[in-house]
Amino acid sequence: MLFTDLLRLTVLLVAGLATALGGVAVIAANADNDTLTLIVGGAWWAIAFGAGLYLGRPDRAADSVGEVLVSARTITSLPEASANRIALGRLWPLGVFALVAGGLATIFPSVPAIGAGYALLIALMWRNREAAVTGVEDRDGVRFYVEPSSPFEPLRLVRTPGLRREAAPR
Repeated sequence: MLFTDLLRLTVLLVAGLATALGGVAVIAANADNDTLTLIVGGAWWAIAFGAGLYLGRPDRAADSVGEVLVSARTITSLPEASANRIALGRLWPLGVFALVAGGLATIFPSVPAIGAGYALLIALMWRNREAAVTGVEDRDGVRFYVEPSSPFEPLRLVRTPGLRREAAPR
């Protein structure tokens, strides 16, 4: 699986998770007439939004993926691994997080509200990482693929030769 595809999928799933948890939190707080949860949740979402925009700046995105790109080992052929298996193997904790946070909404409506803010923060922080990796791939003429591993282990990448593009200078 291409590393850029995994990054894109992660951001989209986390953003969808934030939306779903936010909806569950609003519905649960409305059912309990819990305005405090809505006020605190709304304030947390605004803080998470601002912090995510600040922490997800393009220069920070390049710094955050730099270490994993540098540690990628080089191979000369494409890795033989299923993209679906790698994505499911790396991203299943997001599903567990959603089920636990959403499931606690009936008892504690504030849990999905806090979880939605956290997911919003992560989605906004990671939004430019794909562009940073694509920039390195285009510049160096390589492609980065994710090696199958546990989500509890550090991410390992392999570097393969790609098609170098000659772009006109700006």
